[in-house]
Amino acid sequence: MPKDIPVGNGNLLINFDGNYQIRDVYYPLIGQENHSNGGPFKFGVWVDGNISWMGSNWKKDLRYQDDALVTSVYLKNEDLNLELQCEDTVDIDLNVFVRKIKVNNLIKAERQLRLFFVHDFHLYGNDIGDTAYFDPRSHTIIHYKANRYFLINCCDTQWCGVKHYSCSEKEEPEDLRREQVIKDGELDGKAISWGSANSTIGIYLHLPALGEAVAHYWIAAGEHYGEVRRINELVIENTPDGLIERTSNYWKAWARKEPRSFGDLPNSISDIFKRSLLILKTQIDNRGPIIAGNDSDIIRFGKDTYSYMWGRDGAFVAAALAKAGYTHSCEKFFEFCAGILTDDGYLFQHYNPDGSLASNWHPWLLDGQEVLPIQEDSTALLIWSLWLYYENTKNIEFIRFLYDGLIKKSANFLVTFRDKETGLPCPGYDLWEERYGVHTFTVSAVIAGLKAAANFAKLFHDFQLEAEYLQVAGRMRQGLIKHLYHDGLKRYARSGYRNESGYDLDEVIDVSLLGLIIFEVLSPDDPRMVQTAAAISEELWLKTDIEGCARYKNDYYQRSSDIPTEIVGNPWFISTLWLGEYYIFRAKNLDELHKAVPYLLWVAKNALPSGVLAEQVHPINGEPLSVSPLTWSHSAFVWTVLLYAEKYELLKN
Repeated sequence: MPKDIPVGNGNLLINFDGNYQIRDVYYPLIGQENHSNGGPFKFGVWVDGNISWMGSNWKKDLRYQDDALVTSVYLKNEDLNLELQCEDTVDIDLNVFVRKIKVNNLIKAERQLRLFFVHDFHLYGNDIGDTAYFDPRSHTIIHYKANRYFLINCCDTQWCGVKHYSCSEKEEPEDLRREQVIKDGELDGKAISWGSANSTIGIYLHLPALGEAVAHYWIAAGEHYGEVRRINELVIENTPDGLIERTSNYWKAWARKEPRSFGDLPNSISDIFKRSLLILKTQIDNRGPIIAGNDSDIIRFGKDTYSYMWGRDGAFVAAALAKAGYTHSCEKFFEFCAGILTDDGYLFQHYNPDGSLASNWHPWLLDGQEVLPIQEDSTALLIWSLWLYYENTKNIEFIRFLYDGLIKKSANFLVTFRDKETGLPCPGYDLWEERYGVHTFTVSAVIAGLKAAANFAKLFHDFQLEAEYLQVAGRMRQGLIKHLYHDGLKRYARSGYRNESGYDLDEVIDVSLLGLIIFEVLSPDDPRMVQTAAAISEELWLKTDIEGCARYKNDYYQRSSDIPTEIVGNPWFISTLWLGEYYIFRAKNLDELHKAVPYLLWVAKNALPSGVLAEQVHPINGEPLSVSPLTWSHSAFVWTVLLYAEKYELLKN
């Protein structure tokens, strides 16, 4: 189930599913510890002797306030004759999630209503050794284990503090446990539970006839009791509404800080652009790592996650943020990467948010031979994106501290990690993390990285090094043209596998071939490139009502069993946007530029109502597939819109 409305502040991230249930609670590092373990925190409403939990019996519209990381959620239950309007956010300064609930009574009779919130914490990602208890000193519920504390509190219309609660065990089936805890709309008042601990609180409200009532609810996160109690006091002192307002005001100022023209693009595209910038911020830890995607549902597949920092994904995000004028997160990211770069100058596949090496599915041994289990494009794109950052900031003081330890070290690795006979890089894993060989996308990225390194060397008058980097990049480009072009297919091949005289070529058409244009290795008007792009469009564009562009022919990743075999694969947001980029690069006038607009409109059409973009969508019904949100999808959209707007300004006169 996609995560429809993430809210966070770089330390605390809360994800909601499509049923408006909290599903992920990340703290204190974004992506590192999920204290819900992906299970739902139930939210229910009791009125007139009936209780209804958020689900299919509720009409739901899950969105955000304009230009803010504050939700605007509408809920309606026709059987209960109730409407709820909710606002959720994580405070910009305090590590606390805050929710406002306004309940509207749709009938001409006074009623007593009760809101119930169930907390299924798995502190540190497991439910062994947890404690949940009612704290009479603060009138709150507290969950804790070791150095992780979560304090839960609420306000009704008259008083702040938890009055109705139950701390229970998780031994019984979930539905039975809720029935036992909540009987006739009442909680049993059990004050402590330990081991596998659960808690429920209730807020009791009086609803006037055709009237409304308001409640507030919050969860504070900290590393010890004193910290969460102090946050709780600050929430009460500043009021929950005050925190929501100040957070909304901050994000609106942040989102609107750069004067921006979107050319002649429609509002549906500019709206997703602004929303994408905000969603990107929810996936970036304050200490620098840019996380690929925090969606616990993906753990069902292979028992792994997307909550890692990939160099490639992070580089694309940093480039988009720098181009959009948001450079602070970029600087933290580059500093983080400088700290994890190996002594030899390369990045491994991916890293945990704390900088430790994450799980790696690339073996060190292939066919009995030791290999380096890396994706070289991640290292190369780090330098490429850093140069884009410099072009947009001219912050030479920041670059100076990275020149020796990051730029030269990684560029020197790119120089040495290559086949001296062909000039191409040594084999590695492709950007899709599936094949070991020499890949056109990787070669393009390495060329771009070396050119960026040469620019930095020139900046610091390191002319000998500049010449070396350019010479290696030039020879690599020649090797690409000579060895990775397929004469029979009249287009470039996605990969090559070394033989005695050159390379055996992989003939599968792959959208990653557009890296030749994205990294400006070839001109978009190069006849061979034109034929390559035409083949991508013809073979990978889906002939379904959903349309969109697949990654490559016969892509089976996240492919549902109900998808007909003749469909080449699921449409990806990144793939579709890369096709749009090609038309932007190639445009010589506004009519040609407008060929890119349908690709941007496809993204807007297939976004969730909240503006969240998944990794891919179902080719028949359009439902989001895989991780949602995917950070790279949002950065690709931001990048493509900015490219379009720049080209529009260039061509309009």
